Amino acid sequence: MNLFTGEASEAFFGSEVPAALQPLLREAREAPAAERASRLWAAQACAPQALAVYYLLYKHHAGRREFALAERAARAGLAEAARQAALPPDWRDVQALDGPADHGPRRFWLFTLKALAFIRLRSGDTDEARALLARLARLDPHGAVGGEVVARLLEAAQR
Repeated sequence: MNLFTGEASEAFFGSEVPAALQPLLREAREAPAAERASRLWAAQACAPQALAVYYLLYKHHAGRREFALAERAARAGLAEAARQAALPPDWRDVQALDGPADHGPRRFWLFTLKALAFIRLRSGDTDEARALLARLARLDPHGAVGGEVVARLLEAAQR
């Protein structure tokens, strides 16, 4: 089952997770929200290459307004996606994406860059949120991952 939608699927963020993690993620889905994080962090420790787990972690923590933990998960996911996509480890050093970013680690990297901008905005760091969004706009000029939504939130926060 998908952790957040309840759909009958073992796909998370458009990708399969290792079979060994499936029971742990099912447990996380069925656990009370206050107990979900420990299962998700255990899944991340078991399979740090599984990008979908980072998404579940930062989505869970951001939804609970636990922005420090959401940021920790997003930064770790960004680093792992960068490694898998052969991108520089620091997002500031990514000048272009060689090849398509419509799926896989590059798309996850872009999506997580957007998520990190949202998290930084909600944490009160509008300067880093702005820098993240500027890089996202440069790398995703057609807005495929929805960066404009966070940009509008940033705009509204600065009024």
